[in-house]
Amino acid sequence: MDLGLAGKNAIVTGGTRGIGRAIADRLAAEGCNVAICARDAGQVAEAVAALESSGVKATGAAVDVTDTPALKGWIDAAAGELGGLDVLVANVSALAGDPGEAAWRQAFEVDMLGTLHTIDGAQPHLERSDAGAIVAISSVSALQYFGGVRAYNSIKAALINHISNVAHALAPKGIRANSVSPGTIYFEGGVWHERELQQPEFYQAALQMNPMGRMGTPEEVANAAAFLASPAASFITGTNLIVDGALSQGVQY
Repeated sequence: MDLGLAGKNAIVTGGTRGIGRAIADRLAAEGCNVAICARDAGQVAEAVAALESSGVKATGAAVDVTDTPALKGWIDAAAGELGGLDVLVANVSALAGDPGEAAWRQAFEVDMLGTLHTIDGAQPHLERSDAGAIVAISSVSALQYFGGVRAYNSIKAALINHISNVAHALAPKGIRANSVSPGTIYFEGGVWHERELQQPEFYQAALQMNPMGRMGTPEEVANAAAFLASPAASFITGTNLIVDGALSQGVQY
């Protein structure tokens, strides 16, 4: 299936590893030019080189999404370097699983305000696209009790609500906005790899909760995100797409 992404221009925040990297790779494989950011300049340079090897234009910079002036300045620069902006993927997360107040503040500043300012910075460029699309990465933890009382769950739930509101506000401007909620996603160096090593009993319990008998891969989340970001999903906006192998036990309306 041709997603219609060839020649489009995309920004992916947190695009050097895990889900963000897989999304950037998937977009590039579809022929989309890609700009990425993350906090580690070395990882950004490595990822950009790999993206360029796909035959597309790629660029990136070390950016902290909590530094709003730097973030918006980079978005403007990246859009200029790519020659416009059609797709925005807001992927950065603080992964704030601790119960303390500091984790709540960090989750709000990174996941919520970081996404808010990323969309604000990208909107003027997306308005000039004929296929403007926003995809934000949330979590199934937003939809059910999972892992205890923690900032991560609540902030990810707020993110889904925010993206739904953004979808309604920007639809008249020709910009779509959707979220993707992954379940337990396993990759080397990721949260579930670390728990496998450090908390094997917890990891096994989480693994047994998956009806498919396994955890997901970043590439499986990337496939969903790329579809929602593409012209192939041109009449889909304001939705939250769950990618969890039936881990979630609730019914989504």
